[in-house]
Amino acid sequence: MLAHQVIERRLAACCNIIPSITSIYRWKGELIEDQECLLEIKTVKGRYSKLDNLIHQLHPYDLPMVVSLPITGSNQYISWIQEQTS
Repeated sequence: MLAHQVIERRLAACCNIIPSITSIYRWKGELIEDQECLLEIKTVKGRYSKLDNLIHQLHPYDLPMVVSLPITGSNQYISWIQEQTS
């Protein structure tokens, strides 16, 4: 649902859902091991703030993992991302 909302609102060009990831972390003083999926979202810097806000509104976690990594690649691919998010 989250991936569909992101694409429909043109906050990203593409979402990849990577299933079945085991996460081990400490939360509220307890050691937790959960099965999760990773949502990789490709967007432009100018859409990040709105994307971050939407994720925090719709995600069921109190603190969803939202990190930003720079994208480098072919000019055609970068142009496609820009077209899809405008």
